[in-house]
Amino acid sequence: MRFVTPVALALTLAMAGGAITAPAFAAKKEEKKAGPKLNVSPEVIKALQVAQKAAEAQDWAAAKAALADADSKSKSNDDKYQTGAIKLNTSIGSKDSALQSEALNQMLDSGLTPPEQAGQFNAIAADQAMAAKNYDVAIQRGEAALAAGYKPEAVQPTIAQAYFGKAGTSSASAEPARGFNQKGLLALKAGADAMKAAGQQPPAQWYAIGVSRAEAAKLPEVTEWAKWAYQAEPSGANLRTLVRLFQRANPNISNRENLDVLRLLAASGGLVVAVDYLEYAETASKLGIYGEVKSSIDAGRAKGVVSATQGGETYQAAVAKIAGDKGTLGAAEADAKKAANGKIAAATADAYMGYGDYAKAAAMFELAKQKGGVDADEVSTRLGIAKALGGDMPGAKAAFQSVQTGSRKQIADLWLAYIGTKGA
Repeated sequence: MRFVTPVALALTLAMAGGAITAPAFAAKKEEKKAGPKLNVSPEVIKALQVAQKAAEAQDWAAAKAALADADSKSKSNDDKYQTGAIKLNTSIGSKDSALQSEALNQMLDSGLTPPEQAGQFNAIAADQAMAAKNYDVAIQRGEAALAAGYKPEAVQPTIAQAYFGKAGTSSASAEPARGFNQKGLLALKAGADAMKAAGQQPPAQWYAIGVSRAEAAKLPEVTEWAKWAYQAEPSGANLRTLVRLFQRANPNISNRENLDVLRLLAASGGLVVAVDYLEYAETASKLGIYGEVKSSIDAGRAKGVVSATQGGETYQAAVAKIAGDKGTLGAAEADAKKAANGKIAAATADAYMGYGDYAKAAAMFELAKQKGGVDADEVSTRLGIAKALGGDMPGAKAAFQSVQTGSRKQIADLWLAYIGTKGA
């Protein structure tokens, strides 16, 4: 995949602006200060004079033929640099990208490129080598550009892309591909950080590529890249990636914990395919949260991804119990207020949240915390969820921030990432 790099390496514009000026050929004429002082052999000068005259007449075929003659006669680095300079100007005029790449590399290899041009020239040569899938040269030139102090926000993505090219797409988790992917991710992150330092926003695409590469290579930093991807583009799809990574890293979480991350997917638009909605419904069913069994399957059907028969048995069983369950909530709320601990309040709050009554759910969760005798982290997490779904983002943030241990803290952090995109 080619990176869309915001910092363009516009060689034609740079050259047209006078960054390259070929030294004059007349004997004993002083070289221009911008270029190196050269001692070009007479036979090369003669060939280059022919090339220049042809280029001025826009006879590109004759110019290139004369340049080839100059190449055949060049022996010293001075000869090669001067030939490369004329070749570069010819390539710009004739719009010949292959000749342009050849000219840049010829000038750089001579060791005579002025320091003020070495960074840009290496950067452009790196990009051209990348386009030609010459990955090792792209990395070499890119690193030389960085060493010369050239823009890392422009160069690092090219280096990253070259490493990804070396890694390929098969056996990404085996060496040497795994190591190449790691180096590519380091370069890509460095490029993104440099863009931020320069006051620019890195393309969200870069982070998506980072997630894809880290996942394919089975690298632990995939979660970090997923977080950055969500920060760059806080979409339901990107949050879904974070949630699924959390579930994979924590296969032994309880149904109660899993329900709270599935609630996050539902809130953020991260329920995408039928299995997402059915997982949500089945988890809620196991916990007796009948309202969410119905609402999750209804949402999947409305979106057109859950058929009328999928989850049908679970759905009908929940629907049959909803009326009776709702009828008990008033008495349960009264009992909760008289109870010695917060267990009845927490259970009543769960039911209210399942039916979308977030204000009553929040009040019952707060009562459960006050009375105690409950899992404080779970109640705080669910208080945060009730407040978030009810629109009280500052209250939700405070509740989630009070969760400080274990997988519950990770769940709270996922919710905090979500409400952080809501102007909390």
